[in-house]
Amino acid sequence: MTHEDNAPGWDAIDDALLKLYGEQEPKHYGALIPYALGGPDPLNGISAYVSNTPMPHWHMVTYGFSELYDKESDQLEESGYGFELTFRLAKPEDEEEPPAWALNLLQNMGRYVFNSGNIFRSGDYLDANGPICLGADTQLTALAFIEDPELPAMDTPNGRVEFLQMIGITREELEAMQTWNTLGVLQACAEHMPLYITDLNRDSFLKLPSISETVDRGMKEEGSNTGFLYVSQLAFEPGKKGWLSKTPAALQIGAKQAGIIGKLLQGRILKDKSLSLVGSEVRVVFEPGNESRWTAEDGDVTLILDDRTAGEFSSRLVPQVSTFELSGLPGIRIEIVKTEIKDQEGNVVQVIG
Repeated sequence: MTHEDNAPGWDAIDDALLKLYGEQEPKHYGALIPYALGGPDPLNGISAYVSNTPMPHWHMVTYGFSELYDKESDQLEESGYGFELTFRLAKPEDEEEPPAWALNLLQNMGRYVFNSGNIFRSGDYLDANGPICLGADTQLTALAFIEDPELPAMDTPNGRVEFLQMIGITREELEAMQTWNTLGVLQACAEHMPLYITDLNRDSFLKLPSISETVDRGMKEEGSNTGFLYVSQLAFEPGKKGWLSKTPAALQIGAKQAGIIGKLLQGRILKDKSLSLVGSEVRVVFEPGNESRWTAEDGDVTLILDDRTAGEFSSRLVPQVSTFELSGLPGIRIEIVKTEIKDQEGNVVQVIG
């Protein structure tokens, strides 16, 4: 793919890679039709380099999250979204081209950012709700982001650009990042995942006692850095008062996320930090307090929890269909409802609860 002569942002990325890989000619995959003209791929291109250190792997780098050509945004300090993504993927000896699924995954990240306006930062994570390589027999079902260990942030004529490396992680590792923090977990795993190379065939690092102990210790000592969590199954029904009966209000939580919410309550409320759950129609905020109580108004539900009620609540939040009330929060019941995991065609492939 050729690009315009006046492409200072593109040239800056090329210069950074030249310092790392010398004259190696990368495999480059460009967008034939620009996204702005209706093309399917939002990123202008992806380059893939071969690295043999510390093990053979593809090192893929995007072009398009930052401003490659003229400066267009009013944000002078950062170029475009302020980053480009990289992805290191273990490479079989006989593999001549990076796998198409990895290139598509990077383009999907572009679609997510371009369509939502949400950006990635070092320490972020993203649940893929299934294998990061569709159809593969892999435990990697989520992604984490960290500064690329070999590509430092740089200043370009269009502003600052960071290289954020995307890393495939397991469900257990995602939960550890949620209940403690992403960078802490990645640092604990670094000895077993040099340069944070993604390997579809690996097992969860949380099965290693040294790592699971480090994560448990970090959560207990520091609590969780996750103060905000999007919950796909979250609903609230106000209570009803009648002449002869009174129906309590109901807070509904999906079974898939019940367990992690329970762990987050321990890592937030018991560390004197708040936790916000956001669903499509309701926001639920948990706050620490000396006396438990709750309020609800216009789609916002606030639950003040003392340590005893927070501990009881946490212990009852498990991925199993159930209904219960908390002694410290009269007038509201908690309902754990089943979660159906569907594939891209809408077929139910797993039921939790």
